[in-house]
Amino acid sequence: MRTKALTRLLFTLAVFTWLALVFTDLSILFSTSNGLKPEVATWLPRLILNIYIVILFYYYKFKIERDESLNFIDLLWRVFATGLISTVISLLLRLVETLLGGTKLTSHFLYIEFTYLINLGLMVSVLLCAFMAWKRLILYQKSKWLIRLWTFFEAGMILSLLYNSLSYPFVQQYYEYVLGLFVFVGLVLSGNMKWVAYLNFRQKWTGLLLLLLTIFYLFYIFITSGSLVPEDLLVSQRVIDHSVHIFILSLMIFVSMYSIFSFLVILFNLPTTSVFEQKLEEVVNFQRISQSIQTEQNEESVYNILLETSVSTVFADAAWLEINGSKESHRLYTYEISEKEARDIIDHLAKQQVRGLLDQNQDKTRNLSKHLSSLRGSRFRSILAYPIYVKGDNIGTLALLKELPEGFNKEMNKIVSTFANQAGISIENFRLMEEALQNERYKEELKIAKTVQKSLLPQQLEFDDHFDLVAFSESADEVGGDYYDSLRINEHQTALIIADVSGKGTTAAFHMSQMKGIFHSLAQGCTSPEDFMFRANQALIRCLERGSFISAIFFVIDTETKKVKYARAGHCPVLYYNSLTDKADYFKDKGVALGMVRNKSYKEFIQQNEFTYAPNDVMVLYTDGITEAKSVKGEQFGDDRLNQVLCEVKTLSPEQIQEHLINRLYAFSGTDNIDDDYTTMIVKFKERT
Repeated sequence: MRTKALTRLLFTLAVFTWLALVFTDLSILFSTSNGLKPEVATWLPRLILNIYIVILFYYYKFKIERDESLNFIDLLWRVFATGLISTVISLLLRLVETLLGGTKLTSHFLYIEFTYLINLGLMVSVLLCAFMAWKRLILYQKSKWLIRLWTFFEAGMILSLLYNSLSYPFVQQYYEYVLGLFVFVGLVLSGNMKWVAYLNFRQKWTGLLLLLLTIFYLFYIFITSGSLVPEDLLVSQRVIDHSVHIFILSLMIFVSMYSIFSFLVILFNLPTTSVFEQKLEEVVNFQRISQSIQTEQNEESVYNILLETSVSTVFADAAWLEINGSKESHRLYTYEISEKEARDIIDHLAKQQVRGLLDQNQDKTRNLSKHLSSLRGSRFRSILAYPIYVKGDNIGTLALLKELPEGFNKEMNKIVSTFANQAGISIENFRLMEEALQNERYKEELKIAKTVQKSLLPQQLEFDDHFDLVAFSESADEVGGDYYDSLRINEHQTALIIADVSGKGTTAAFHMSQMKGIFHSLAQGCTSPEDFMFRANQALIRCLERGSFISAIFFVIDTETKKVKYARAGHCPVLYYNSLTDKADYFKDKGVALGMVRNKSYKEFIQQNEFTYAPNDVMVLYTDGITEAKSVKGEQFGDDRLNQVLCEVKTLSPEQIQEHLINRLYAFSGTDNIDDDYTTMIVKFKERT
């Protein structure tokens, strides 16, 4: 934005400077023609012209030199467009003169001087535009001596503007030397045409046309700007004469030289363009195949790149790539040929009993063109076939076709053979990279899931004077689907939940996050466990895919009434120790897992229960990994053994009960590598202290 604003400002200043030049020049000319002493200093127009040149110089410096988005052809277009606009304006002036004929206006010295200044301003604009464009082209491949020479040339040209401000008689003796120096340096700089080698065939033709038109515009503008002015005006020095302005003259010669040299160099390079383009395309295509393992997302893309690059490199008309495998994995990829045509050629070569690449029995590259001559209805008369190897195994065949007989030469044979070898390496590397990426994705997925799961489980459970609460969770894999949590509803009520998500991996971890969000959003506002289960099911059926479900038990402990309300949704039954009866039993109640019934009829499957607790009662919540844990003999831990373990330590603290249970569980399984997630949540009620 800053550069655009600056270029607009410079353009505006250039317009006003040119208007000032017109005003001062015509004012002096009018005064001297009428025998009056000019009120404006006679040296002022020359100074204003120099200022105009400097402003345009920096305008095009920002407009062209510092615009990195311009390529070679864009630079030529800029010069062409500027020359075209200037020429159109100049032609319009000539049209006006023609229409007015020999009237007094067209022969008046002020009108003549005015049109002269218009053409002069246009000429300077075209020359400076070309100067900056040629600078970009000359300095495309920089070297120290080239930069120094150009700096000397450019700085010398700017300093030469002072020459025009001095009295001509005083400096006339140096005019030829200074001009000759600029012409010589410009000639040396004009020999730098390295940018031409980077143009393709089409760009060179475009460049030739643009340069030819530019040369025409330059010639026309030079002729127009030097239009005859009445001799008495020149003798009395009442007009600015650009023919003695060393900057304009040097610029004119340099721009013309480089335009002509560029045109001739491009013209003489045309015959060899196709050869260089072919070699360059070979390098690009080879690099494209080599980099395909990094840029493409599947193996099929590598096959398509191999087809495209091979065809474009040897100018083939069509190609196919046959990948071997089972009936399901066998593939035929085609380029500019139908699958039927390819199959016809393959079958024809098989009938001709051609022993070579198409039957995958040999690894020798052969030109099979002679065998197509007997195939009727086929438009192809030349064929080359190449094997594709991956880890020493022949995985397929690359076949290239041309409509001309004997269309492939030895060099083409070698090029595509190299491409086929590189393609085999690329495919092998692609497969190895895919395998490595898949492993990395899996590891990263597990890390993410483990982090997510860890963040889902509470770091600290709710504290209450009426009961103690502890929990334990251990995943069989990197991540698990077990979830537990607690939430303070109000001063007397606390909500607890334990849940088990179906499935494993990141899917289970994300469903856990959904369950956590539902628990924290609904537990505060639910009036009962029955209401919580119904609303939780309604929320989950919108995000759980079919076949997934969550088993859970939701509790509300009321310390004021000493009652516990709960509802079970397909989860393991609660193991409860009653201190008054000194017995531990399982609560038997019904319930269907969340997400299994996907409509409002789920409410019919919810059973809300309630019981009164007493001090020293113990409630054990757990997931099926506890009771289904297996010993080395395949025996399950079971409900009875869990009941027995609780009775052994019923008088201990919740922490000690939990530690005893986990130790017995690992001792029973005989290993630390568990088959399923272990999760327990133990509540022990107590007298309020």
